[in-house]
Amino acid sequence: MRTERPVVKKPASRQRLLMRGERLVAFVGIMVAGVFLSAMAGSLWWALQAQRRVSQAANVEKVRVIGESLARTAETLLTANEVSTLRAVIAEAGVKYNLDSCRIVLPNGQVIADADPLRINLLKVPSRWSGAAETYAESSAGKKTSVRCPLVIQRRGQAHLEISATTASGLLTDLEAQSGLGVIGALSLIALLLVYRHCRVRLRAIGAVRQALLAASAGEKALGALEVSPKFGPEAAAWNRILTEKKELTEQIVLARAKESLQSGHAASGEVGAACDALPHGLILVDANKRVKYVNGAAAVLLQAQRDKIMGADLTEFIHDERILEPIQRAAAGPTHKRTIIEHERDASAGGGVLRYVIRPVRREDSGVAMIIIEDITQQRVAEKARNEFLAQAAHELRTPLSNIRLYVETALEEGLNDPATQAKCFNVINEESGRLERIVSDILSVSEVEAGAFDLKNDDVRFQEILSQLQADYGPQAKEKRIEFTFQSPPKLPVMHGDRDKITLALHNLIGNALKYTPEGGQVTVSASVDQSQIAFDVTDTGIGVSSEETEKIFEKFYRAHNGRAACETGSGLGLALAREVVRLHGGDITVQSEPNQGSTFTLTLPIIQEAA
Repeated sequence: MRTERPVVKKPASRQRLLMRGERLVAFVGIMVAGVFLSAMAGSLWWALQAQRRVSQAANVEKVRVIGESLARTAETLLTANEVSTLRAVIAEAGVKYNLDSCRIVLPNGQVIADADPLRINLLKVPSRWSGAAETYAESSAGKKTSVRCPLVIQRRGQAHLEISATTASGLLTDLEAQSGLGVIGALSLIALLLVYRHCRVRLRAIGAVRQALLAASAGEKALGALEVSPKFGPEAAAWNRILTEKKELTEQIVLARAKESLQSGHAASGEVGAACDALPHGLILVDANKRVKYVNGAAAVLLQAQRDKIMGADLTEFIHDERILEPIQRAAAGPTHKRTIIEHERDASAGGGVLRYVIRPVRREDSGVAMIIIEDITQQRVAEKARNEFLAQAAHELRTPLSNIRLYVETALEEGLNDPATQAKCFNVINEESGRLERIVSDILSVSEVEAGAFDLKNDDVRFQEILSQLQADYGPQAKEKRIEFTFQSPPKLPVMHGDRDKITLALHNLIGNALKYTPEGGQVTVSASVDQSQIAFDVTDTGIGVSSEETEKIFEKFYRAHNGRAACETGSGLGLALAREVVRLHGGDITVQSEPNQGSTFTLTLPIIQEAA
C-alpha cells in the first residue's frame, strides 16, 4: 500500500536545475535564430552580388550594342563624306547614352570625331588615308567598360570607333528588391520567434529531464535532486513517476534479497552454500513431510521452476512420479544404508530428456532429512543409442561378406576339386567379397578416426587432371559392361590446389561409384568440372533411381540406405557418402545433392582453391 509522502521544500540546487533546463532551451533557440539570421544575411549578400553581376553584364552588352550601331552609322557617313553629320551623331550619342568617351580615330592616331569637340585634332578629313585600323576589342576594369570597333570606309581607308562607359552601382539601382528581401527576412524572424516561444514551453521539460540525467550520471542519487517541476507538463509528471517506481522497485529487491539470504542461511552458510550452488548436478534436501529445506540452482533448472518458489514448498508440487516420491519418503522417515537410483524420462511437453535421481538419507545413524541428487543423462542415452546402432550396423555389414566367403570356400572345397570352372567362380567371388570386406573395414576405421578427431590430412599438390584421367580409366570398364554412357567434361586446364590427394580421390570414387551402381543399364553418368576464382566444383550427374527430398540429407548419415526397393538390391555399407562429405569438409568444402525419384541425381563436390602450386 502506498503511503502519502510529506511535501518538502526544494533545495537551492533544485531551483538552479530548473533554470539550467530552461537555459538549455533558450540556448537552442538563440542558436537557431543565429543560424537563420546568418542564412538571411548570406542570401541578401548573394542576391546583391548576383544583381551587381547581372547589372554589369547588361551595361557591357549595352555598350557593345551602342558601339556596333554607331560603327555602322559611321561607316555609312564617312563613305558619303558627311563628316559634320558624323560629328553631330557622335556628340549626341555621348550625351544620350551617358558615355565617358566616344570618338573615331584614324590609324595614325588622329581624331576626326569626338563627343567632346575640343578633342578633335583633324578638322578636315582627307579623301584617302593609309594604315590598318585596330581589331575589335572589349574590356572591363572595375565599373568601367570599353569597346573598340573597327571601321572600313569604302574607297577611303580604315579607322576605329572607341567607346567607354561607367557601370551604375547595383546597390542603388535595385533598392526595391533589397527592401523586399529585408521585409521577408523580418517576417520570417517574427514567425521563428513565435515558433520558439511555443517550443520553449513544450521542450523545457525535456531540458530539465536531461539535466536530471546528467546529474544522475555524475553520481547524484537523491530523489529530490532528480525530480523536475510538475508545472513543466505531462513529460515532467511521467519522469517523476518513473523515479518513484524505481525507488519502490529498489526497496522490493532489497527486501527480496534479504528474505532469500535468511532462507538459504538455514540450510547452508558461507562457502558450503556457494559450493552447493556451483555443483553441475541438482541437490535437494527434504524433511519427513517432503518439505524442501534446500535446493541449489541446478535442481531448480532441472525441475523447471524458480528457486524461491521451491524453497519451503511441498516437493510433490514439482515431482509427480510415485516411483521417485516413495524412496524419498523412506529415506527421510528412517535410517537406511541403501541408496536408490531411478531414471525418469520426461514428457515432450516438459522438454523431454532423461533424469537420474539418486536418493539417500543425509545421516545413516538418524532420520529426518533425505538428499536427492538429480543428473541429466539425456546425452549419455543418446550416445549409447548411437553407439549400439553403429555396432549393430557394422556387425550386419560385416556378416554378409563373411558369410559369402565361407559359403564359397565350402563350395570350392566340395565341388571345385573336380570342376575348375566352379573353382574359378568361387575364387572370383571370394576375391570380390574380401575386397568388399576390406573396404567396409577401411570405411569404418576412417569414420571412427573422423569422430575421434584423429583423421589427419596429408597435404600435397592435388592435380585434378590426373585424378580425372585415373577415375575414367578405373570406371570405364564397369560403365561399358552396364552399357552406360560415361562421359567427362572439364576445362582444358584445371588448377593445382594444396590438399590430401588420396582422400579427395576417395571422395570422388564414392560419388562416381554410387552413380554407376544406382544407374540402370542404358543410362547416363556425366562427370563435369568447373572453376571460378575461389573454388573448383565437380558435378556427378546420373539418370539413376534418385532419392526423395526427405532423404537428401539422411543419405549422408552413417549406414543409412535409401528406402527404395531398387536401392536395396545393391550392396553397400552406407558409409561412403558420410565419409566423402567429412573428407571434403575437412578441406573447407562441401557435398550437396539435387535429386528426384526415378529421375536421377546430381552430386556437387566443391573445394576451395587454397593454394596453387608454383
